[in-house]
Parts: sequence; structure tokens; C-alpha cells
Amino acid sequence: MHVFADPTNLDAYLSGFLWILKLTGASAVIALVLGVLLAAFRVSPVPVLRGFGAAWVNIFRNTPLTLIIFFCYFGLFSTLGLTLSDDLNLNNFWLGVVGLSVYTAAFVCESVRSGINTVPAGQAEAARAIGLTFFQTLRIVVLPQAGRAVVAPLGSVLIALCKNATIVGTIGLIEASSVMKQLINDNGDAVIPIFLVFAGTFAAILVPTGYFFGWLANRLAVKR
Repeated sequence: MHVFADPTNLDAYLSGFLWILKLTGASAVIALVLGVLLAAFRVSPVPVLRGFGAAWVNIFRNTPLTLIIFFCYFGLFSTLGLTLSDDLNLNNFWLGVVGLSVYTAAFVCESVRSGINTVPAGQAEAARAIGLTFFQTLRIVVLPQAGRAVVAPLGSVLIALCKNATIVGTIGLIEASSVMKQLINDNGDAVIPIFLVFAGTFAAILVPTGYFFGWLANRLAVKR
């Protein structure tokens, strides 16, 4: 394909998808940690923590991701002066990670909470009966079992996160969708081939990911 025969275009294509993978990886780690913590809050016996967890989920799950990304850039960076890196591209990257993480954490929280609800209540009661605290019960007894039950849902959240990462291009990070737009503008006679290459690359990344999480979920499923 003549478009990608140009080393400059090929480098831009590879760099764009590398940014997508970096955004997905960094955001996934932060969202997983934050989402598990929020799930613990949502099942906590402390009303304030339950309220905080519910508010987080309801606010971020029902706010368009584009608005959250815009707020990170125009609110945190442009207005409040929050700078996460001296390099503009890296700064936009980390602002995107913040937006993706707080948004995705709401979905991780609900997935993990659904897994917690699959654990028989008697196990938590038995743990409390031998003197374990709430958070010890959660960490030692409940979460290990809940984690096995939510592998597939978390895989779906990860796939959605990877696709959502393209929105970070709206604040200046030259990721895959931004590269595609530029290549289409520069090569108007090759719109369909360019689109197929980028769509095919996403499919090549995400379809095996979906199958992997499906296999892992079956392998780790709790037999009851």
C-alpha cells in the first residue's frame, strides 16, 4: 500500500498505536486499583464510604468521557495549571490517563461489586465469626473468589478502555485516530485502505484479547 510505503507515514502509524497501548496499560492499572477500592467502599458497613462509592459511580458512569477528558485538559491544566510533565505530549498523555482512569474505575467498581455479590454471605459471616475485620474479610476471603468471577467482565472493560483511548486525541495527543485523520487528509484517494488498516489493527489487538479473557474466565470459573 503506497501510503504506508512512506517511512514517515509508517512511523506515524506505529507511534499512534504505541500511544494507544501506553494509554490503555497505564489507565488499566490505575482504574483496576481505584475500582477495587471503590467496590470495597460500596459494600462497606460505613455509610459515608458507601455514599462516596455510589456517588463516584453514578457521576462518572453517566458523564460522557469526552467531557471528562476536556475537563482534565481545560479545567485541570489550562485553568488550574496542573502540569504532569514538562513535555507537552507527555503532559497530554498523563491528563488522558487521569480522565480514562477515573471514568473506567466506575465500570471496574461495578464489575467487582457484582463478583462480590456472587460470594455466599455465609463465608463472610464465618470470617467475621473468627475475628477478621471487614477489610481482612474482603482481602482474604471475598476478593480472591470475586476476582475469579469477574474475569470476563473486566476483559470487556479493558477492551472498551482501549477503544476509548482514541478520545485522548481531542486534547492533542497524536494517537491512532489522530494519525488516521491526518493520513486521510493527506491522501484523499486512499480513504478506504487507510480506514481498513487502522480498523484491522484494532481488531487484531482486541479480538484475541476478547478470546483470551473468555478462555481465562472459563479456566478460573468457580464451580458451585
